[in-house]
Amino acid sequence: MFDRVIWDKLNEECGVFGIYNHKEASQLTYLGLHALQHRGQESAGICASDGEKWYKHRGMGLVSEAFGKGDLEKFRGHIAIGHTRYTTAGSSKIENAQPLFFRYAQGSMAVAHNGNLVNAAVLRKELEKKGSIFQTTSDTEVIAHLIARSERPDLPGAVKDALQHIKGAYALLVMNEKQLVIALDPNGLRPLSLGRLGDAVTVASETCAFDIIGAEYWRDVQPGEMIVIDQDGITETRHTEKAQRSICTFEYIYFARPDSDIDGINVHMARKRLGKQLALESAIDADVVTGVPDSSISAAIGFAEATGIPYEIGLIKNRYVGRTFIQPSQELRERAVYLKLSAVRKVVEGKRVVMIDDSIVRGTTSNRIVRMLREAGAKEVHVRISSPPVMNPCFYGIDTSTRDELIAATKSVEEIRQIIEADSLAFLSVEGMIEAIGRQDSAPNKGHCLACFTGQYPTEIEFEEALPASKC
Repeated sequence: MFDRVIWDKLNEECGVFGIYNHKEASQLTYLGLHALQHRGQESAGICASDGEKWYKHRGMGLVSEAFGKGDLEKFRGHIAIGHTRYTTAGSSKIENAQPLFFRYAQGSMAVAHNGNLVNAAVLRKELEKKGSIFQTTSDTEVIAHLIARSERPDLPGAVKDALQHIKGAYALLVMNEKQLVIALDPNGLRPLSLGRLGDAVTVASETCAFDIIGAEYWRDVQPGEMIVIDQDGITETRHTEKAQRSICTFEYIYFARPDSDIDGINVHMARKRLGKQLALESAIDADVVTGVPDSSISAAIGFAEATGIPYEIGLIKNRYVGRTFIQPSQELRERAVYLKLSAVRKVVEGKRVVMIDDSIVRGTTSNRIVRMLREAGAKEVHVRISSPPVMNPCFYGIDTSTRDELIAATKSVEEIRQIIEADSLAFLSVEGMIEAIGRQDSAPNKGHCLACFTGQYPTEIEFEEALPASKC
């Protein structure tokens, strides 16, 4: 995809949404997926049931593209789950779009999953030896096959059995005609929250999805927890013992929407504190502070407040670029960042500019933005990053699978500065990042996963198993 070539950012995982006991479950799920659109733009889908019949639709592209006029009009039912997808190793094709739907010996089920299983490849081989036939390249199908092979006749019991075999990150929704099962991995690597809308219960990857449907936040799903919702009420159990809490730190830094709350911490306010901490650690004499839209705006405001340097909108994002699949020439690649961003000349011309960004992955985009600011007349460009250097691959659902993709894995800060052609460059410290986000968790690292920064993974990683596994 053209977008991946020109926009050098970590990509979001996926977004899941579910609701039980509402007569317009499908329509509300559609709205919820819109709120989670930033978590995946390659495909979207909804499965619903009225207790007897199933209603299903999946499509490629944005939520508004995946569902055409009239696609939801025929949907009925009080229970629904939805998914919006971004893929890493797995192919971007309709077969991998979720929720996945299956008919098996005990009936039918739909599965939606946010995360990545680090042992999916090994499990897949074992299941194929036992006769399983896979229709997708998604590790979510591995979960479905494990559920189908369970000897437990009830869906919650079969899900619990399946979860004993999988390792990695998962925020999981499974439904049949009468039940909704919710589960989070033992480390709580992915965010997952519960809300209430009248008598209905809803679940979403981020709390911003509750706002769009008028639901009230209830609580977060706890690591290792399994929740079953059916006509008998809500059953809260555990599928495993809680391990060390390890929420993905990039949810606070970049992935989540600013209006979402994660474990009671507002994302926008956390990013402002990251910016203020960055200013404490690496202030610079300058004339104007600007942020790379959208995820770095909050940190830029915090940096400006802490230093007293005026914050200005020095970069404008074009929100109507969409996705393009053309294969660009080298010349187009060099200029393509201008499709997404433009510099405000009157803001940066003749100024010493502090450019705040949330991360540097490969360095190509940072270089192009620095050049863009210089072309607009910036006298100096000082780059400040509101996270530590990303030096290690992620195996839990972010699209970095090798160290070779990460500039900080092999280059020093000074070498990176030279490559991106900045006048100065500084990253936030790991300690400063943890303190600024403000989690009160008593677990080590205050409940953060820091693997991409420190190389210390919260789960066992067998690299030959993890690399082939496809996300979502």
